[in-house]
This record gives sequence, structure tokens and C-alpha cells, in this order.
Amino acid sequence: MFELHPRLAQDSVLVGRFPLSLLLLSKDANYPWCILVPQRAEIFEIHHLGEEEQLQLIRESCRLSEVMTSVFDAHKMNVAALGNVVRQLHVHHIARFSDDPAWPQPIWGAVPQKAYSEGALEERMERLQAALVGDDFTVA
Repeated sequence: MFELHPRLAQDSVLVGRFPLSLLLLSKDANYPWCILVPQRAEIFEIHHLGEEEQLQLIRESCRLSEVMTSVFDAHKMNVAALGNVVRQLHVHHIARFSDDPAWPQPIWGAVPQKAYSEGALEERMERLQAALVGDDFTVA
């Protein structure tokens, strides 16, 4: 049975669901940062998914990347499935900008996490939800 890893639950909020994956928004306000988590138990790598689920994850990732690029006017999208701290399969989607705190380096460890100001987290979630809602995405 699928359970979201406690660290992911602690560090993010649920935005909604695709057919395969939960969509989370990181609580780090330094970057527009979403995380896709396939709702499958004991899956640690993309190649552990069946072929159809691999394709579904790619579809969801591409849709999310397109929406984030548009909504946040991203200069570049960073998409990564690292799993070094949290082994559960999850795919980071980070909108990057030439003036962000870590540019052009990777974001991990570049600057301390920054909390969202009051209302900013909700506003960011609403923008994402409005852009994603459709046949293959439901709001949490």
C-alpha cells in the first residue's frame, strides 16, 4: 500500500493528483519547486515502474514542466529524480531563473530554505491548480 514518505510530507504540501502521481509543492519559497510522487509502494527508481507507468510519469512530468514554465515564466526547468535522502521515487521540478539564489549551480545546499510569507504559498498553489486542472489532474 502506497504511503508518502514522512520527509516529503513534512517538506511539502499536496497540490493535487495526476492519474499516477501526487503533485506536491515544496515549502521552500526560494524557487517554484514541485515534486511528482508516483503512488506506488516500494518503488525507488523509474525503471522499477512498468512500461506504461514509466510513460505516464513522463507525460505527467512534461505537462508539469510546461505549466511551470508558463505560469512562472521560467528561464530553465530543472527536473531530477535523485533519491539520495528520500529513497521513495519522487521527481523534482524546479523553475530556475538567471537571478535566483543558486543560479547557475544546482539548488541543493546553495542557500538556506526560505519559508513562504503569509498567503504566498496558497497563491502559488492556486496558480498551479488553475493551470493544471483538467481531465488528467484533480485538485487536492
